[in-house]
Amino acid sequence: MSKRKYTLKERAKQQQETHDRIVEAAMALHESLGPRNTSISAIAEHAGVQRLTVYRHFADDDELYAACTARFLEQNPPPDPAQWQSSNEPLERCEKALLALYRYFRGTQRMWQRAYRDLEDVPAYQPAMDAFQRYLMQIRDDLAAGWNPTGARKRALKSTLGHIVQFPTWQQLAGQGLSDKQIVNVVSRWVTATA
Repeated sequence: MSKRKYTLKERAKQQQETHDRIVEAAMALHESLGPRNTSISAIAEHAGVQRLTVYRHFADDDELYAACTARFLEQNPPPDPAQWQSSNEPLERCEKALLALYRYFRGTQRMWQRAYRDLEDVPAYQPAMDAFQRYLMQIRDDLAAGWNPTGARKRALKSTLGHIVQFPTWQQLAGQGLSDKQIVNVVSRWVTATA
């Protein structure tokens, strides 16, 4: 009986290791090639398994992409809003939040570049990207609340903040050779003028 338990535990361990290898392989290929250019065959080859093994572990693309996204975010967690929520002064709070967010974008830019580029072509990525977008909109709302605007100024400020918390906005400014601090200086002037 104990031999059977040991065998089952070993089998479960091997299954988990295979599952993890597949997720890591998919994640690496998504970062290097992009989701739309990553085939199940390439994932299987990279993980050292057969295509059928990938399908045994993941019933469809949605399951595989969800696992990849969860692993990526576990290894690369987005900034915790607690980092800036202690600041009562709205501009300081905004600058702390944006600097943390932009440093995160810089450290993970290869994955986000591919994810945003391939989003329209890979519907299975949509739920993960929607969740990340909700996170960004929570940051936007948190920062806007600090300024306490009303009416048209509130709409303009939320629109401005909604734009500057986006990866493509950071990417365009970083592509001009600006450091994260320089980008924060540029966009914080924009926010101050709007608020």
